[in-house]
Amino acid sequence: MRSIKIIVSGRVQGVFFRAATKAVADQIGIKGIIKNLPDSSVYIEAEGDESLMEDFVDWCKYGPDDARVDDILIEEIELKNYRNFNVLKK
Repeated sequence: MRSIKIIVSGRVQGVFFRAATKAVADQIGIKGIIKNLPDSSVYIEAEGDESLMEDFVDWCKYGPDDARVDDILIEEIELKNYRNFNVLKK
């Protein structure tokens, strides 16, 4: 099991990045959270099996069709044992 935080910057707010990320996470079995940050980036905490996490991170590097990912920061974090993947409003 791997647990990471991801910060995605670029045109990632107002393009359904959070909703699309949740759909992908739910589809492949990733648990965690996603929220918009005040600097117009998106913050993600994700947990899952190593092979699934690779697929999830690869998707985050591009996002949905209308998004433009300029940069992605990935950092290992402590496992929080999320039960599902939630979009946080604040």
